[in-house]
Amino acid sequence: MTINVPFIWIAFKEIIKSLPITLILTIVPLLVGFLIGIAVALFRIYQTKFLYQAANGYVSFFRGTPIIMHIMIIYYGIPLLIDRISLKFDLNIQSSKIPIILFVLTALSLAAGAYLSEIIRSGIISVSAGQLEAAYSVGMTKYQAMVRIVLPQALAQSVPNFTNIFVGFLHTSSIAFLVSEKELTGAANIVASTNLKFLEAFIAAGIIYWGLTIIVEGFSYLLEKRVTSYSRGGVS
Repeated sequence: MTINVPFIWIAFKEIIKSLPITLILTIVPLLVGFLIGIAVALFRIYQTKFLYQAANGYVSFFRGTPIIMHIMIIYYGIPLLIDRISLKFDLNIQSSKIPIILFVLTALSLAAGAYLSEIIRSGIISVSAGQLEAAYSVGMTKYQAMVRIVLPQALAQSVPNFTNIFVGFLHTSSIAFLVSEKELTGAANIVASTNLKFLEAFIAAGIIYWGLTIIVEGFSYLLEKRVTSYSRGGVS
């Protein structure tokens, strides 16, 4: 068997058309998951009544089970629930009319929230208690101290971990092909199926993923240098 090098370029041009879907499946869950993660991390740190146990269970479940399972449960389970509720209350809502991508985004967002909550929590508890005491001594409230003192430092220290999560979810977005969402891996399968040149198609897809990863890591490096500049000579 020989590799058809020209076809790699042909496949590359076709597969990259699905890049916007892949970016949506990566960025949106991380943004939503970030908000979930902050809330869950605070619930666990301050051991908020009732919510503390729920937050622990949420993190344990979504970190302890595969993301593909989350997608499948939500993809098959939520439509069933919607149809039953619609039938019971005569709402005239059909789950079949809901775009598949919304189910995938929901599953990925919940998974991202669990992983990000651990990153944010570890960043928050790494900030010394003395800084909080100093903030309280100058009249800051708990909320002001968290927003102005703790979170900026916690997030700055967590940039490398955020990068790892971003890259991980970039690659995890390929699972969406299993529920017929045409992202990069799905596009590679479709392109290859026309003439059975799967090797060439997946080489092209791999190049795209690799290129995106290099861009993300480069941006992360610059961001990390900027947010940690206060700790280097001339500033500290």
